[in-house]
Order: sequence, then structure tokens, then C-alpha cells
Amino acid sequence: MEFVRVYDVLGRARETLFGWIRPLSQDQYTHPFPFGGRSVRGTMVEIARAELFLVMRIREEPLPPFTEWPISAERQPTFPDLERAWSVQSQQTRTTLAETTDWERAVTSRVVRGGRTSLLTATKGDLAMQLLMHEVHHRAQAMAMLRQLGVEAQNLDYIRLVQRSEDVPG
Repeated sequence: MEFVRVYDVLGRARETLFGWIRPLSQDQYTHPFPFGGRSVRGTMVEIARAELFLVMRIREEPLPPFTEWPISAERQPTFPDLERAWSVQSQQTRTTLAETTDWERAVTSRVVRGGRTSLLTATKGDLAMQLLMHEVHHRAQAMAMLRQLGVEAQNLDYIRLVQRSEDVPG
């Protein structure tokens, strides 16, 4: 799997998604829904936070307590706040994916959340795969929310972003 190539395609899809989100009012951005991250903001924060979580694991960095994460609805209350933070983060994510070579290496991360400590072990390749698939999963939720807000959010399938289409006679 070419993780950097797939991440770049996700970045193109994300930019289209961002284009649908930028015009939303703060009330629309935080409008409650009974699924996903409970709002467009919650869902987008979840994608960005999970990306950081998984990349830190790939880099074998210690994970901060959940309450100290640099990506959160409290730290990025508006979409421009989140977009700025994510722009820097996505460059770091891409660099990590490009520089990692030991994809079969299993890494163990210590996670502390709600007074509970867990040790999570997975290969770097599986962490990268989760990073890519997790975004697609939550992107679909954000798109469903956007459609309910009246935004025509559709057609972000991977194949639409990578294939050429040519009409031919007959």
C-alpha cells in the first residue's frame, strides 16, 4: 500500500469537504445530530484528533492524557481554528508516512483516559491503514450532516479522485 499516495487523495477529498464547511455559520457547524461526532464540528475534530493519535503511535511518541490533547472542540471552537491546526498537522502526517519504512514493526502505546490505562499494540502499517479508513468513515458522517443542513455534499469516492474518465463515440 502506498500510504502517502492514498493520504494525498484523502487530502484532496478533505479540501472539498472543507469547502462545503467553510460557509457554514457557527450555529450550523455546531448543530446537534444524533450520530457521528454529534455535530459537524465534533466529527471533524474527531477525524483530526484520531489522525494525530495514530501518527503519534506510528512515530512511537508518548501520548498525552486525553484532556491535554492539542486537538479538541475547546481548543478549536470554530472551523477556521480547526482548519489552521489541521493544515500544520497534515504536513507532519504526510512527512511521517513518507519517512516510515518499518511498516511491519509492532508498536505499543500507553493510553490513559478516564482513570483507565490501556496498552494498545498494532503494526505501523495497521495504524496507517486505520488513519486512512477512519477519515473516510467519519467524512461520510460529516457529509450526511451537511446534506441535512442543505449542502449538496457528495461524490468524494476515492476512485472519482484518481481515475480519468473519457467519453468515446459509440
